[in-house]
Amino acid sequence: MVISGIASHPELQNTWVFKGGTCLKKCYFETFRFSEDLDFTLIEESQADEKFLLDCFQKISNWIFENSGIEIPINKIHFEKYSNTAGKISIEGRIGYIGPLQRRNDPARIKIDLTSDELLVLSPLLRDIHHPYSDKSLINVKTTCYGFYELFAEKIRALRERARPRDLYDVIHLYRHVQTKIDRISLLNALREKCKFKKIEVPTSESIINHPKQQELAAESNMLSHQLPTLPPLESFLNDLPALFDWLERNSLKELDSAPILGKNIDDSWLHI
Repeated sequence: MVISGIASHPELQNTWVFKGGTCLKKCYFETFRFSEDLDFTLIEESQADEKFLLDCFQKISNWIFENSGIEIPINKIHFEKYSNTAGKISIEGRIGYIGPLQRRNDPARIKIDLTSDELLVLSPLLRDIHHPYSDKSLINVKTTCYGFYELFAEKIRALRERARPRDLYDVIHLYRHVQTKIDRISLLNALREKCKFKKIEVPTSESIINHPKQQELAAESNMLSHQLPTLPPLESFLNDLPALFDWLERNSLKELDSAPILGKNIDDSWLHI
């Protein structure tokens, strides 16, 4: 509902571009891993302002309550500026909400990450928001989001920079599912542009396997256990990295294990955009 509320706000609907793992789940792959955060790139840097955001979310909270009965108390809306690793201003938001059957003294929370220093290589798209509930027809809202190539390229670039388990999981699962369906040159070009913007080398399987933080992957991989029905061994993803980059750089295809977490009810309409 928060995604729909943002997409319905006149000042945010065209200037907040949805991205990241939750975007993949809500706009592309219905059964993709559960992600707890909402990530957006701000096209208008001036919107990275706490007062502006609080004003917007007061209106969004009213819209959400009117459409779903979910309450977002004003005192549970918090935004804080911080300097990211590039020295640029980013915003972290914490939104507490109370569902119809939820205790008021124990609100659930959503984390929102806002950045304004990301390069959009491709034009954003308007995508349906997957909402598997009976009130979907009442909340027929599209959100501005990254195109699939942009999402995939950014995940590979992020894996090169951060070597986080969730990025490794996402990259390999995307590759397993779409390697025969997409234009690898378009993906590679988007990746090159993103790496150039960040002033880093285009990643290879060696640069990720030998990443200074690679030893942390195993230690942190258990953090994904609550986001997946079944968490496969980390080695199964690391072992597929060479195949990913062979395909990306040389169009060399290798038969891989299927992705058991991705179900059959997957929206492939992005293939025809």
